[in-house]
Amino acid sequence: MSVFSSSVPSTASTSAIVARLRAAGCVFAEDEVELLVSTARTPAELAAMVERRVLGEPLQHVLGWAEFCGLRVVVEPGVFVPRPRTEFLIGQAAALARRLPGPPVILDLCCGSGAAGAALAAALSTGLATGLATGLEGAELHAVDLDPAAVRCARRNLAAAPLRPGGTLRSRVYQGDLYDPLPASLLGRVDIVIASPPYVPSGSIVLLPPEARLHEPLMALDGGGDGLDVVRRVIAGAPRWLAPGGHLLVETSERQAGATAEAVARAGLAARVASSDELDATAVIGTRP
Repeated sequence: MSVFSSSVPSTASTSAIVARLRAAGCVFAEDEVELLVSTARTPAELAAMVERRVLGEPLQHVLGWAEFCGLRVVVEPGVFVPRPRTEFLIGQAAALARRLPGPPVILDLCCGSGAAGAALAAALSTGLATGLATGLEGAELHAVDLDPAAVRCARRNLAAAPLRPGGTLRSRVYQGDLYDPLPASLLGRVDIVIASPPYVPSGSIVLLPPEARLHEPLMALDGGGDGLDVVRRVIAGAPRWLAPGGHLLVETSERQAGATAEAVARAGLAARVASSDELDATAVIGTRP
């Protein structure tokens, strides 16, 4: 339903917008128009949003939000858009966190908009409501990203993370390179590390859709020669920060899973690979003995 206070776009108008988006290559033009109309506050704002979309800007940047794990998360222009495949990583992390004997300490590396941390918080708050062993009461969530714009979004999204009434979540977002900005008090205390680092090989960046290649930060996409430069650094640093029995979960591709699992094992963690055909998602999970 339109949020325009005094005018609602006519069927002819919306049909014209659908035609423009289709001509621009938007496969799901009807769905996009519905979202644009429901988000725009005035006809002028709708026109501007349509123009941005026609020029190739990602829909999520135009809307100012993305849907992830059932949440609406703030996504500013220029910030990495959370991918549906990362929902698999969140499901795996939530399952592990729920088995912990106490409130978890969670670390979200390469957090981007903070969507993953917010979604994990939401999943664990549901755990409180259903009587599972671990929920959010007394939990800690720490998130890190190098991009200032991403850090701004993450702070907004984690501040708005849905909690069960009475639950508390202490969250903090740091700007910096992986583990560098974290306080020493976290050493050996982190129960769950989640990371969706850049893992596209440098030579494959040119093959990405223009929406990603032209509108998302290169640092969130480019993983170096084989795509695993940042992944290896995430893995190498994890053992110092993980609590005994803690888990590292890293998103990667099916093709890179073997090399990623080998790096996890070299770091002294028990490694396993989990995947979802439905989401085309792969995660490597390392557990500290």
